[in-house]
Parts: sequence; C-alpha cells; structure tokens
Amino acid sequence: MRQSIACVSVLVRDYDEAIGFYAGALRFRVVEDTPLGNGKRWVVLAPPGSGGTRILLARAKNRAERAAVGRQAGGRVFLFLHTDDFWRDCRRMRARGVVFHGEPRGEQYGTVAVFEDLYGNRWDLLMPRKARRKA
Repeated sequence: MRQSIACVSVLVRDYDEAIGFYAGALRFRVVEDTPLGNGKRWVVLAPPGSGGTRILLARAKNRAERAAVGRQAGGRVFLFLHTDDFWRDCRRMRARGVVFHGEPRGEQYGTVAVFEDLYGNRWDLLMPRKARRKA
C-alpha cells in the first residue's frame, strides 16, 4: 500500500490576499485555482521545486473559522518549509517582508528559523541536516 498527504488546508480570510502572500513573498506557484460557485474556489499552491505536499487555501466561512485564521495550531509552529539553501531563502523572504521570530539557529536536525504567514500562522524555514545512518 502507498499513501501520501497531498494537501494541508490553511484557513484564509480572502483567496486573492493569500495568493498574493504565498505566491509573492514565499514564491509558491499556483497549481490550481478553480471556481466552485457561490464565491468558493479550489486554490492549491506548492513551494518551488516541490513534488510533494501542497497547501489548499480554504476561505473561512463562519465565525468559528474566522476566529481560527492564523491560529490553526494554537500559536505553535504549524507548517515546515524545507529548503536546500537556508540563507538564500531566508534573505529573499526577509526582503519580501516576511516576519521572522528570533534569529536562525543550528539544531541537531538542521538550520531553522520561525516565520509567520500573513495571518500569523507560524512556520519553520528548515534546511535539514543529512539523515544519519542507523547503526
């Protein structure tokens, strides 16, 4: 059996506002933007060079969903954006106005810095260390 997580849903206030941030500041590509009627859209984005998990923008439709925009993980890091060049991407993101919390740091698992999307969801920008072989 083979399975994978195709999309992670991210609650947003507005589709176009979110596309502007993810495609502009993070350089994600719009994979699909299909109208579904009644103002709903199926909007899927992917990081550059990604062949894996994508994000699905889900416009908040009621008070409870609107209250969760930007707090889908209760203030903890919600998503992890892996990169093959941490410093390149960190510089580019900062130049595009992305807000980082604290300075980048080296951890056992790689180089990492916490940033937030336009709604306040926390992400890790992470360049993993090479996987160690098990003894």
